[in-house]
Amino acid sequence: MDAVAALNEIAFWLERGRAATFKVQAFRKAAAAISALPPEEVAARAGNGRLKSMKGIGDRTYQVIRQAVEGQVPEYLADLREKGAAPLASGGAELSGMLRGDLHSHSEWSDGGSPIELMVAAAGVLGREYLALTDHSPNLTIANGLSAERLLRQLDVVEAINAGPVPSDGGQPGRPVRLLAGIEVDILESGELDQDPELLDRLDIVVASVHSKLRADSRTMTRRMLGGIQDPHTNVLGHCTGRLVEGQRGTRPPSDFDAEAVFAACAEHHVAVEINSRPERQDPPDPLIQLALDAGCLFSIDSDAHAPGQLDFLQYGAERAEKNGVPADRIITTWPVERLLEWAAPQ
Repeated sequence: MDAVAALNEIAFWLERGRAATFKVQAFRKAAAAISALPPEEVAARAGNGRLKSMKGIGDRTYQVIRQAVEGQVPEYLADLREKGAAPLASGGAELSGMLRGDLHSHSEWSDGGSPIELMVAAAGVLGREYLALTDHSPNLTIANGLSAERLLRQLDVVEAINAGPVPSDGGQPGRPVRLLAGIEVDILESGELDQDPELLDRLDIVVASVHSKLRADSRTMTRRMLGGIQDPHTNVLGHCTGRLVEGQRGTRPPSDFDAEAVFAACAEHHVAVEINSRPERQDPPDPLIQLALDAGCLFSIDSDAHAPGQLDFLQYGAERAEKNGVPADRIITTWPVERLLEWAAPQ
């Protein structure tokens, strides 16, 4: 099989299984290292051992490449495929199968780890019909948030990807994926959105989230969130409590805000409440999903993926939505893209 495809697929399975970043990057870097070489050159270097001296190639990645160019499915990949055959979540399979798209993902343009093209290719392999690219806005400097100038350049990339051939990771053709132009925009302390309104007008999807001063008092946080929700550009309220329940960053309690007021505003202003599928977030908590249901809110099950393999985290979100009795038609990521974009257009 194609060696670059084998390395990238291994990275995908490791990301999906939440392996350590350094381990994933070993395979991504090896794939990048050999991608510029003709296949016959890769095979020759693998055969005479010169591949080992290339920067980015270690013992394990060399073994994978050598087995791939010899026409085998690398043993390490075969083992990961076998382990990955089981679903990530124990429930929500029916709802997961109804999900057509994902409205929250990040690329290497901000704090993601992979090129946009690899994210789109993985979405296709997973059967998605559309994927929103929602890199961060300027205020989130720790995540390399996009300035207006960088966002403009990214819009050109999105247009080129949609106009070009179906993205592929080199060996796993997927279905055509519509890449939606989007942003995860910070809701600033003032309640304003952290990007030029004229640029927000050009986007298909705007996910608005709070990322700072998460321990503010309830009144302050509620006022801030309502400002973001009431902005006509906002389509989705991202990870509304900001909590962390596990993971390398430790834990963080949920923000304190008037959930009834926030969800009433979401329903009034046609803003979907995100069910964030990242295992370390599980946001909103179940009681808040119930409050949002009672308020008449729509929902968006999103991966918040920062790497291709994490796009499959939607299974976790579907499990939680099903557990809480969220009807499929109130989940906007089950909608066809035409219906979604009509709903998301400024009213």
